[in-house]
Amino acid sequence: VGTGRNLRFYPRTCKITAVDFSPAMLDAARSRGDRLGLKIPFLVMAAEALAFPDQSFDTVVSSLSLCTFPDPVGVLREMARVCRADGCILLLEHGRSDREWLGRWQDRRADRHAKALGCRWNRDPLDLARQAELRPITAQRTFFGIIHMLEATPSEPAPPYPV
Repeated sequence: VGTGRNLRFYPRTCKITAVDFSPAMLDAARSRGDRLGLKIPFLVMAAEALAFPDQSFDTVVSSLSLCTFPDPVGVLREMARVCRADGCILLLEHGRSDREWLGRWQDRRADRHAKALGCRWNRDPLDLARQAELRPITAQRTFFGIIHMLEATPSEPAPPYPV
């Protein structure tokens, strides 16, 4: 949930569970949620190891976070694990531009940027989702191809292996 800047965009009918690994971020999100009159559990939790049973949620949302994880594919697989099979994973991310001149510029500065800000800004969220075996439903880009909006579903479980 980060600092909770997106909370105001959720329909009031949503039952939200907010997680972040940073207590300070959760405090900021809790404050925003309180100002909006939302009753939300705010849980300190790492995205790599969500403490929820399989298929717990109809929808899993992540905003501007894939750039920070050491193993973004593992995090996406964890999102798929907690998302119902007929559910939806929504990603709003920034990543490598599809404008080659800008993408090359991001690539050249990626290590320096990651070291300074902890953000790997030249990752491709759609490629990461495919590596995590998510099924993309829609994928869009905006702002010079840097902002990625992705809707995906968890892959169907593999059929049982014949004995």
